[in-house]
Amino acid sequence: MPLSPPLPDTMVLPAPAKLNRLLHITGRRPDGYHELQTLFQFLDIGDTLTLRGREDGEIRLAPRLPGVAAEDNLIVRAARLLQAESGCRLGADILLEKRLPLGGGLGGGSSDAATSLLGLDALWGLGLDVERLAGLGLALGADVPVFVHGDAAWAEGVGERLTPVELDTPWFVVLHPGVTVSTPAVFKAPQLTRHTPPITMARALQGGAASWRNDCEPTVRALYPEVAHALDWLASRAPTMLTGTGACVFARLDSEAQADRLLAEVPGGWQAFKARGLNRSPLHAALGR
Repeated sequence: MPLSPPLPDTMVLPAPAKLNRLLHITGRRPDGYHELQTLFQFLDIGDTLTLRGREDGEIRLAPRLPGVAAEDNLIVRAARLLQAESGCRLGADILLEKRLPLGGGLGGGSSDAATSLLGLDALWGLGLDVERLAGLGLALGADVPVFVHGDAAWAEGVGERLTPVELDTPWFVVLHPGVTVSTPAVFKAPQLTRHTPPITMARALQGGAASWRNDCEPTVRALYPEVAHALDWLASRAPTMLTGTGACVFARLDSEAQADRLLAEVPGGWQAFKARGLNRSPLHAALGR
C-alpha cells in the first residue's frame, strides 16, 4: 500500500473578495434576519493567509486588526470551531495579509474565515467534507458558506441556500469611498425595501446584468453621502452597483483596457482597484479541491 504524502507544515492561501451582482430583500423573519436572493461572484483579488502548524494547540493570529480583539476575529473563531468540531489538538500560527477594506461589502472577513476552515482542515489532515465545513461556516456568518463551497452561486434564505451558477466574467473597477458602512444600521433602517417579490434563479439569469440591482442601495445612499457620491461618479462612466451593504461600489467593464482607463480617472482620496470576475474560487484551485 503506497504511503500518503506528508502533510504540509506551511500553506499560503488566498481569501478572495466577492461581489453581490444582484441583491433582493424578500422578507424579514421573526428572528430579525432578512430573507435574501443574491448572486455571488468571486474576484481574482483578496486577502492572503499564511498558515503554519503548531503542536501545542495554540491559535495565534498576526497582525491584529484595529478595533478587533484577536478572539473576536473570524479567522480565530473559525480555527477554534474547527478544533472543537474535530477534536484536533494541533494549532497554527496565522499571518494575515489584509488587502480588502473592512466594512466594504466584499466579504473579506467571511472569506478569511472560509480560508481558515479549509486551510486548517488540510494543514491538520482532518479530511472533513465541504458540507460539514460549510455548516461550521454558517455558524460564523451567512456569507461564509459560499466561500467554503467555492462556486459562484445563486443564494436564498439568509444567503446559505446555494445553487452554483455560471455568470459572465467581466472586468470590474471596485471603488471604496473611505467610509465604513454598518450592516446592522442598514438592515434596521425603516426605509429599507424588505418586500421585493421573489423571483426564480432562471428569471434572474435570463434578465442579465442590465436588469440586476441591489435593494440596499437607496438606504445606503441616504445614510452615507460619501457612498452616494461614489455611486454617482462611477455610474456616469459605466454600469455601476453597490455590493452587499457597501461601502464598496463597482463598475462592470468589457475589457481590461477599459478598466485601466477608468481606474486612471479615479479621484485621489478614494481607494480603487481592478479585478476579474471568477466563477470558481482561487482558494479551491490552490487547495486542489
